[in-house]
Amino acid sequence: MSFSGSIKEELVKLEGSSRHCRIAELAALMIYSDPSKASPAIIKKRNDLIFDIFNTDEVSDEKIMQTVKHSEGEDTVDPVVIKNLCCKRCFLRGVFLSIGSMSNPEKGYHLEFVCDNMRQAQQIIDVLRVFEIEGKVVARKRYQVVYIKESEEIVELLNVIGAHMSLMNLENLRILKDMRNSINRRVNCEAANITKTVNAAGKQIDDIKYIQERYGFDNLSDNLREMAQIRLEYPDATLKELGQLLEPNVGKSGVNHRLRKLSELADRLRG
Repeated sequence: MSFSGSIKEELVKLEGSSRHCRIAELAALMIYSDPSKASPAIIKKRNDLIFDIFNTDEVSDEKIMQTVKHSEGEDTVDPVVIKNLCCKRCFLRGVFLSIGSMSNPEKGYHLEFVCDNMRQAQQIIDVLRVFEIEGKVVARKRYQVVYIKESEEIVELLNVIGAHMSLMNLENLRILKDMRNSINRRVNCEAANITKTVNAAGKQIDDIKYIQERYGFDNLSDNLREMAQIRLEYPDATLKELGQLLEPNVGKSGVNHRLRKLSELADRLRG
């Protein structure tokens, strides 16, 4: 099952809301969804809400629409129905069940609501903003798509609509993903440092050999001669290791200074 499907499976099973909250969820399910595309579980959820709210399974869709639809005839939920904060949560739950989806978080973070028009998109954005979640809109064919890409805001939305198991699964995936990214960055950094060290050592050895052939070690100061000989003898050693091989021991900065002097001399000889 997809991550999006697991969220909806969890939401379908939620119970215990007050009557006005159930009406808010039902409003979103009826006004935002396309019955021909709804899954059997969501259709059952809608029918259960109708029976629970109106205490009958014979109430018409027209009567329900008169109760929950915007009074001006727009295809959005009447603001009165989602006046309370708890009702806004249930409204978003119903909207996600109706037209919401989420990509596989292992590949990327993207949650969206595919709306028929800008009026519906704007209502969702306004409700999201109440919970300090910033939704954005993009046109896709004949639809207006409200989307959220920030992982922290997606986590907050899952919390708002009551998808707590999905939230925990997402957080676990985020932790694993962050760990992998951190390890990859460290490995890449270490690989880059190794490459840089190898390249630097290769140039140092080339410079020292050039000095040996064209200038001679006998013309070097004691410090530089010892440094040159140690570097040739230990081509793979780090600066720290080279410093420990010198007598007396020298720190990394001292070793680097001597090697730089040798490279400058080689450059002058080549010039």
